[in-house]
Amino acid sequence: MGPMDPAAERPHLAIVVPAWNEEAVIAQTVGQLREVALNLGRPFELVVVDDASSDRTAEIAAAAGARVVRVEKRQIAAVRNAGARATTAPYLVFADADTWVPETVLRHALRELDAGAIGGGSRVAFDGRGHPLAEGCFVAFMVLWYSQELAAGCFLFVRRDAFEAVGGFDERWFAGEEYWLSRALTDRGRFAFLREEVVSSARKQRAGHGLGMLLRLLGLTAMFLAGYRRPLQSRDRLGFWYYGTREGKPVD
Repeated sequence: MGPMDPAAERPHLAIVVPAWNEEAVIAQTVGQLREVALNLGRPFELVVVDDASSDRTAEIAAAAGARVVRVEKRQIAAVRNAGARATTAPYLVFADADTWVPETVLRHALRELDAGAIGGGSRVAFDGRGHPLAEGCFVAFMVLWYSQELAAGCFLFVRRDAFEAVGGFDERWFAGEEYWLSRALTDRGRFAFLREEVVSSARKQRAGHGLGMLLRLLGLTAMFLAGYRRPLQSRDRLGFWYYGTREGKPVD
């Protein structure tokens, strides 16, 4: 089967999945997203942006039914932008390779876009338990994030015209790019925040022996809230995101 469904129609929706060394999860992710999108009955395209992977991510993604775009960025905002440029679909959904998107979430996202929303995001649940300290930090951070009704990086939907009008993801940022995009979109129109949840991997919580992860996240969060955001513009300062281990996701 070709990368677009139905193959003869111009895609109305493009699902963009950034991936770096995700061979352990990419087949499951592509398969689940394809199934959900097919159930919605709209022409769609699923684009996996393989960002300099050294494993079989691209091969596995293509075999699972995605169109694969190869880039050498190692910068998440640039990777997501490359995926958006690879398609002409008027609706864009960005979903991470370690994230499961229930059909109700995608259905409601498209309903919001149809109703005039400029973009939006959803709540996030995790697929397992991490170290209690790191998990507590994540929970506190998400409460703060939810209070502002901003999209999490693992799932964001947007109209292409609005995405292009604000310049896409700001490539100055190696993390937190979804914050700036959410803010820019909110200034232009209605930004829909879904109460339903996507399910993302807790692997970041399990990394760094818990306490180390907690301290790094607390430090970054404190600096961000204080207005000092330069660490988010450095890949090397964000090694637990850019060089962390990859693992399978126990989500059906």
